Amino acid sequence: MTRHVRDKEPETAVGPGRGRLLEPVCLTLAAGAGVLFVVRPEFYEAGVYLFASWAASLVH
Repeated sequence: MTRHVRDKEPETAVGPGRGRLLEPVCLTLAAGAGVLFVVRPEFYEAGVYLFASWAASLVH
């Protein structure tokens, strides 16, 4: 929610707190995953394999 909207509609505003901390953490994790995908593609392949194995175990 932008500051402009929060000022216009204070009853719908969620107080600042977690969102300000959570956003940079998530962006850092996403950037790290992107770098890891480029630098070490075998980790990505291992992740895909683990996910596929887990999904297959749910079917059986």
